[in-house]
Amino acid sequence: MSSTPTPATRPLAGRQIHPLGLGCMGMSEFYGPSDDAESLATLQAAFDLGVRHFDTADTYGLGHNEELLGRFLRTLAPARRDEALVATKFGIVRAPGRYERRIDNSPAYVRAACDASLRRLGVERIALYYCHRRDPQVPLADVVGVLSDLVREGKVGAIGFSEIGADSLRAAHAQHPVAAVQSEYSLWERSAEAEVLPAARALGVAFVAYSPLGRAFLTDQPPAARDLAADDFRRALPRLQGEAGAANLRLQQTLAAVAGRLGQGSAAVALAWLLQRQPHVLAIPGTRRQGHLRQNLAACELVLPPPVMDELDALFHAGQVQGERYPQAGWAGIEHQPSGGRAA
Repeated sequence: MSSTPTPATRPLAGRQIHPLGLGCMGMSEFYGPSDDAESLATLQAAFDLGVRHFDTADTYGLGHNEELLGRFLRTLAPARRDEALVATKFGIVRAPGRYERRIDNSPAYVRAACDASLRRLGVERIALYYCHRRDPQVPLADVVGVLSDLVREGKVGAIGFSEIGADSLRAAHAQHPVAAVQSEYSLWERSAEAEVLPAARALGVAFVAYSPLGRAFLTDQPPAARDLAADDFRRALPRLQGEAGAANLRLQQTLAAVAGRLGQGSAAVALAWLLQRQPHVLAIPGTRRQGHLRQNLAACELVLPPPVMDELDALFHAGQVQGERYPQAGWAGIEHQPSGGRAA
């Protein structure tokens, strides 16, 4: 194969780190039952394999995810612990056991949330602190203002925004440097290519792609809603339902055929496409299992030739994937939405 290999590191929050991080959400919630011992072993395996970017949020497991990551960090020697780039988020408020949420960006809440995250993580400074979702009732300048105060106070190293629109990103960055914007991005969800990805690239802001494997749909074992655990939120995803789910499965089968021709797994091909297509993008595939972790990391060694890149672009062009990417409750606080509707 010929093309450009994925660089060994990419910039994020003032650091050069492995282009693949680890999304930790599923270790606590949303993807069915989890096991803390298995999750801790996977965190250790990720660190041993060179992963340094660990992504969490205060809403994942209502604090459990940050506490779990904090437990892992405490097992590391201080010098090694300093190598970890921990990113967490504020802004989504939920009741226990509920997916529905409200968004809170008030300065008082941001400060309280930051202090609580510091305690749960057991760190003195959060390397990258995201506004998880935007509350349109709170002026963006107020949010950036309190975040910049937290940076000056040493509680936060760098700031970011998740699912923010391009205009808001430019305004925030003009007030205080934004280190990263995080949005869903993959073959499965490409709406960020219209505005947010170009804006981040132009500003020199890192783009962190969450769900880069389409919530496991871009793997060799795509989920069927009927087979998922009762507490797996993917059961409610429109893209897994009815005619949309059937159409999307046909797309996944085409991806699997392309991967088969290359002698690779679907996940490795999907991640390699993302990393090769966007040089300023880092990805945070989530997994609880060491086997899946190693499969994901293998994508960094895979170089897709230009004809394969073009083939995948054409197969998954805008409008091909059917259904909205979130159920209704999941759209709260999302500024970054594709033009012309949500279901791109």
